[in-house]
Amino acid sequence: MTASKVPGHFAFELESKAEAMPDFEIVTFEHPAHTDEVLTYRDIVMGGRKVAAELLRRDIGKGDVFALVMRNQPEFIYAMYAASALGAVLLPIDPRTRGERLQYVLTDAKAAGIIFSAEFVDNVAEVLSQLPDLKVIGVSTKDDFGMPPLETYPSLNAILTGPDVARPDPMNEDLTLPLEIIYTSGTTGNPKGIVIKGTRLSMFPMIAQFVFQYNGEDKLYTGLSLTHGNAQAVTLIPSLLLAIPSVISRKFTKSRIWDLCRQYGCTSFSLLGGMMMGIFSEPENPDDADNPVRLVLSAGTPRPIWQAFEQRFGVLIHEWYSSAEGGFCHKPPGVGPIGSFGKPLDGMEVRVVREDDSECAPGEIGELISRIMGQKTEVEYLGQKKASEAKTRGGWLRSGDMCHMDEAGWLFFDFRKGGGLRRAGDFIMPEHVEAVIARHPDVTDICVYGIPAASNAPGESDIVAALEPVNGGRLDVRSIFELCRQQLEGTAVPSYLQVVETIPKTPSEKNLSRLLKDAFRKDASNVFCLSDYKALTQRGLP
Repeated sequence: MTASKVPGHFAFELESKAEAMPDFEIVTFEHPAHTDEVLTYRDIVMGGRKVAAELLRRDIGKGDVFALVMRNQPEFIYAMYAASALGAVLLPIDPRTRGERLQYVLTDAKAAGIIFSAEFVDNVAEVLSQLPDLKVIGVSTKDDFGMPPLETYPSLNAILTGPDVARPDPMNEDLTLPLEIIYTSGTTGNPKGIVIKGTRLSMFPMIAQFVFQYNGEDKLYTGLSLTHGNAQAVTLIPSLLLAIPSVISRKFTKSRIWDLCRQYGCTSFSLLGGMMMGIFSEPENPDDADNPVRLVLSAGTPRPIWQAFEQRFGVLIHEWYSSAEGGFCHKPPGVGPIGSFGKPLDGMEVRVVREDDSECAPGEIGELISRIMGQKTEVEYLGQKKASEAKTRGGWLRSGDMCHMDEAGWLFFDFRKGGGLRRAGDFIMPEHVEAVIARHPDVTDICVYGIPAASNAPGESDIVAALEPVNGGRLDVRSIFELCRQQLEGTAVPSYLQVVETIPKTPSEKNLSRLLKDAFRKDASNVFCLSDYKALTQRGLP
């Protein structure tokens, strides 16, 4: 048996599963218009071995970094197996990344090779000419990409349909080696590469069992990108290592999520706050609560829609908080106050502190810091020693999240450090504004952010609500302003509505307000001002 070789080792665990239950259908990659790709444990190991053999053939092995640029598809799992088996380092990149940002990530990580899907060939080809030493390992071409095979690059399909190969010999057995580099979203500047060691993966099944309480009757679902830690920690790794079947969409779909869970019998899925608001903004249906989902694992549930979401869809919300760098808090369903992200796990210490690290009083907003008792607090940002040390200054993980704690120790998120919105002296929670606008029938997605106040008052913001129309249609902007004036305090009513084709997202489906802010112009044809709303019908609607 191979599992006893190195317990918790990703590749060895999959080898063991392939021996014990080779034909068990463990992961389904669903496609709305094409045949699903259903993987057994044997499929995963055989595919992973082929990718590993090709990497070795191209002189990419222990310690070498190779990138992956594609949406969720089976090749992601094969690549993760190959990295674990060889001791190589997987660099998963959000496939929407292109141009200077893509070149930066590949260069910063010192990637030696790249695997990508044909649908993103333009993104990758754009930077390959600037990186002559970057080896193209293979390109995935599938019928649903809508394009012919690419003769310019090696075919990953040919590699995967070729003859079976033996597992690498020797296999990497060192769990402390880096397994992945996951880059931060870079919402405020260049992203940083977080080095993830093999030991990190063994934590995910334990949390899934003992915190989220997955069981043998569950079937997991995600549409989050596997390039982000959430989809790996909550869905993919627990599914593979606990033998709990999962269904994965190529990308997140708020309009189909309930139909997918009904179709495949999924009992649990993971959301981030912005995604939940998007689902809630979909038109109500009489069968909303007729679904098999028992548990929604949410990181950042908007308080204004928390109970309404549970009631409308007949689910329970298990709120949790963490980051790729570490830390963990959670609030089980029915425990603690609505709006809290919970308390830390046993063995973890959490504090809310002022700038001088003195502890905040209950209700006082400060930075959330944490540490695991008896362990050294470590974070490695690739090639950034000073940033790594600053992140763990004084032996505490500095989250950068501004929070407060109530008298009973329940934690509440307030805003990202440096990102709070204040207007006329009032603190404005973007989620409250978003929750009101989400109920408007013309709106399918919202992002509320701040721009420097026209008053020039220090620390003050004017509020912008970026809106994505339903099916790219027209918005009755006047009625949206009127809705806000009816249901929001005066200081919370947006100063501007910015109508966009789509709200830009990070790989974790967080709104990229930075891009919206960069594109914002007060005199743009897609921007409407509160002071002019009475005249909107004369100006013309978008």
